[in-house]
Amino acid sequence: MSEYLADVRRYDAKADEAIVGKIVKHLGIALRNKDSSLVACSDQAELDRVREKWCIKKFGVTDDAKSNSVIQTVCETMKADKTKGRVTFYYLVAKHLDKLGAL
Repeated sequence: MSEYLADVRRYDAKADEAIVGKIVKHLGIALRNKDSSLVACSDQAELDRVREKWCIKKFGVTDDAKSNSVIQTVCETMKADKTKGRVTFYYLVAKHLDKLGAL
């Protein structure tokens, strides 16, 4: 858990540990595999999955343009990271959608 929190805090120094913990719990088994614990911004299917499973299903954001814009913003924010952690990526998407409180 501390490694996820540390990674998130590289982008949001005031990230709430409880919120990061909820994302970790939500992602569960996906975090056990190195490949599924990362998000590839170069893979459109991956970005579609983030939009469908996180933005739409978890938060009810049905505006695809808004979701896609936020996802691209997070990709740009994290572009220096060769390995974009899924927990951090999902946290930043939730933050940009103003949905951290919904977790």
